[in-house]
Amino acid sequence: MFSRLLTSALFAGALGGLIAALLQLYFVQPVLLHAELYESGELVHFGAGAAGPVSAHPDLGGIDPVRDGLSVIFTMLIYTGYALMLLAAMALAESRGATIDARTGMVWGLAGFVAFHLAPGFSLAPEVPGVAAADVYVRQVWWFATVATAAVGLWLIAFGRSWLAWGAAAILLLAPHVIGAPEPDVFTGPVPTEIGALFAARAFGIGLAAWVTVGMLAGYFWHKEAASMAGAKAA
Repeated sequence: MFSRLLTSALFAGALGGLIAALLQLYFVQPVLLHAELYESGELVHFGAGAAGPVSAHPDLGGIDPVRDGLSVIFTMLIYTGYALMLLAAMALAESRGATIDARTGMVWGLAGFVAFHLAPGFSLAPEVPGVAAADVYVRQVWWFATVATAAVGLWLIAFGRSWLAWGAAAILLLAPHVIGAPEPDVFTGPVPTEIGALFAARAFGIGLAAWVTVGMLAGYFWHKEAASMAGAKAA
């Protein structure tokens, strides 16, 4: 069982993470590099420093093999970890009678996106460099708590068999946002809101694509490994 889980997670996480990394390099990294120009003061969008022509699409330096290569590697490692957690939940669900394959894996991937991206991002949106933010430790505690409550809530929605379970799921999903995410005392930052909004939108979009891809691949490899094991036993 463990070797099946590990093999499926490695293949699904590596391939899904590679796709996510390539999407991030093309769609997200230019937005981040643009925001860093405002953070460093090279670009200014308000006040006297904004006088004169300023390009909305500055030269962002092109491809950096070391930086971009490390980004791809770390993204693949991160999504391999996500795939391990997703497959552990899939295996538990399969033991309860659920069917796991590429098609149902996409639904599991969607649930992973909701738990790890959409739920915490609803109150603590992805942030570009230079924006005001609360203490990192406090935000991390809130983020982990939100992911955990969202994951449990989604499990109760999927496998709960009573209104009590579904009511508890609703409470778990809402509680972190009713309590509220940590916020800075003052909202300040040199980056235009348009760049921040574009970054958040693309981060969510790529997160959705990556999670659905990882879920699909995880379900496919899990099902394939099961078929291979069954064939070996029959032989």
